Parts: sequence; C-alpha cells; structure tokens
Amino acid sequence: MDFTKIPSPCFVLDEKRLRKNLELIDYVQKSARVEIILAFKGFAMWSAFPLVKQYVKGATASSLYEARLCFEEMKTKAHVFAPAYFPNEFNELMGYSSHFVFNSLAQFHRFYPGIKKSGQPISCGIRVNPEMSDVQTDLYNPSSPKSRLGVLKEHFPKELPEGVDGLHFHVLCESTSYALENVLEVFEQRFGIYLPKLKWINMGGGHLMTREGYDVEHLIQVLKRFKEKHQVEVILEPGSAFAWDTGVLVSEVQDIVVSRGVKTAILDVSFTAHMPDTLEMPYRPRIVGAKDPDQNSKHMYRLGGVSCLAGDFMEEYDFGKELNVGDRVVFEDMIHYTMVKTTMFNGVQHPAIAIWKENNELKIVREFNYQDFKERLS
Repeated sequence: MDFTKIPSPCFVLDEKRLRKNLELIDYVQKSARVEIILAFKGFAMWSAFPLVKQYVKGATASSLYEARLCFEEMKTKAHVFAPAYFPNEFNELMGYSSHFVFNSLAQFHRFYPGIKKSGQPISCGIRVNPEMSDVQTDLYNPSSPKSRLGVLKEHFPKELPEGVDGLHFHVLCESTSYALENVLEVFEQRFGIYLPKLKWINMGGGHLMTREGYDVEHLIQVLKRFKEKHQVEVILEPGSAFAWDTGVLVSEVQDIVVSRGVKTAILDVSFTAHMPDTLEMPYRPRIVGAKDPDQNSKHMYRLGGVSCLAGDFMEEYDFGKELNVGDRVVFEDMIHYTMVKTTMFNGVQHPAIAIWKENNELKIVREFNYQDFKERLS
C-alpha cells in the first residue's frame, strides 16, 4: 500500500487482506459444517460486500437499519438480535429478517404472535446468559449476573415456549477457541436440558479466528463435537474476525506543540471521533514505523487529536526520527469496530473511505463534506 497516494485523513481497506480472512473463515465453516455470518456491528462497509458474499451467505443485524442494509446489499434476510424491539418498526423488520433472537421472554411473548400470524418463515430464539466469559473489560462483558443481555437459567421455564427454535449466547470478545470451549461446558450444564428440542444454537461473536496464533483446528474440533453431540445447527457471528488487520487510518501531522518537555504531534484525525475504542476499551493502536518508547528513545511524540476534547490524545510513541508538519502517521488495524463507531463530533473532517484493490489501485469509496455534518443535526 503506497501511503503517498492516499488522501488524508482516510480509512483504507486492503482487499487482499480481506480476502485472506474470508478464505480462512470459509475453511472453518466448511470443515466444521457450521454457518458463519458477518456481524454488522463490527464491520458494515457495504462497498466490500460483493467480495464478502463470495464466502459467506448471511449477516447478523441489531436494528432495523442494519437489517435493511443486509437485505439490500447482502441480498439476503438477516439474523436479528436487539435488546428490545419497537412495535412501530416490527412489521417492517420482519420483512428483512430470517431469524429473531429475543433478549427476554417478555419480548418473545409480546412479538411472537405477530410473527406467527404473518406466516413468514421466521425462526425465533432466546438469548441466554451462561454467566461465563474470559472478557476482562466490563464495557465489553455481557456475562455478569446483573447483565441486561440474555436470560439467566433461573428465569427460564421448565419447558420452552412454543415457537422457540434456538438459543443464542454472546459472551466472548476477541477470544480464543479455548475460551469458547469453556463457555460451552457451562452452557451445556445450565441449558443442556433444552438442547434436544432445539433446531439451532447461535454462539455469537468474539471468535477471533483470523488473528495470528489462533488455534483454528481446535475451533473446528470444538464445533464438530458440539454439533454431532446435540444434532443442532451451529451459527457463529463474528465481526472483528472478518476485518481483523485488513486496513489502516492514514493521518497527517498539522502542528507540533511543546509543553513542559512533551512534544505533541497534532493530527488531522481524532481519537474520540474516529477511533473511539482506543479511549473506551482502552487500547493503544499500532502505528507504522513507530514503537513504544524506552530509555534509549530520542524522538518521542504524544499524538494529539484534532477535536477540542482535552483527553483526545495517545501517550508518547518513539518514531525514530523527528516529525514535521506534513508527515504521515498511519494507524494499523483500523477497519473493524472503527468506521462503524465514528462520529462528527466538533465538526472535524471525517476521514474518507477507500479500498486498496487487489491490483494495487486505490478506489475512493466515499468522501464527507459540510452537508454530511449539517444534515445530521437539522
């Protein structure tokens, strides 16, 4: 990828890397004989869907708009889960949906009669909370006993209600196959009595099978054992795994500010507006040509976002050379859970969206302007 050919600021998807991830995901679903679908909450760059559709046939949505996007751009109906559904949207949502997962039994009883009456071939399930997860960050952990997501075993009836075809859990986040194996053991202990009457189990997302070092063969064996033991369809819906390490956010130095010995390179991007997970999770993004400083570092720069939020910055990196106005700073792995969460806070320029094609040509997909900012708030 030639960064000099890319406008700044800009999100750039590397098409070759995306295909590599898709090939691995396809290998898993075929080897384990399971269905893997794309979670839009992690990656919804629909200009890339023509490539995605070559490898997976479905997607999971968490709102009316995501379900409509699936129907229009993936050309298929969505697996839908939301913490709550709205009566004024539900009839339209049914038209875009093949599966509904309900977050509570009350929601299921409220909306299932309408699904049944519609005559549409929609399969229904209940989200459960197995109270087991390896996720350490509370913001991303839905498995606590007081979580609002999923029904606890103690609140389940002895018999599943008529119309419930499946159960769903989602308690992982960038996790390993061994974490899934541990969750399945607890899931079977708490909800195993229902499995003989079910058609499918949705194991949610968080399966980071495309990360280097992930034990893909172990994942396949775990899925095959569960599927053969219980004779149910198995569905996985990762988000990050699809777009993991498939692209960058290109930025440019606008100024160098020095304060009490700390040099801050002010960029044309914002951490709070364009990379919110770096502050929320938080995590420290990788940067091309930079590293964490040590006792020998001489060219250290804090990175400052362009918004007026005081905390819109990352602590110092060692760039190994002096930074100047006009230099490029390229953030790695910025496609999943990044574009889907950006905002236009402060009216700062929103990065363009582009694809670095497999033939090494740059395709600008979208550029943003004042009207995009203004019309959101009219």
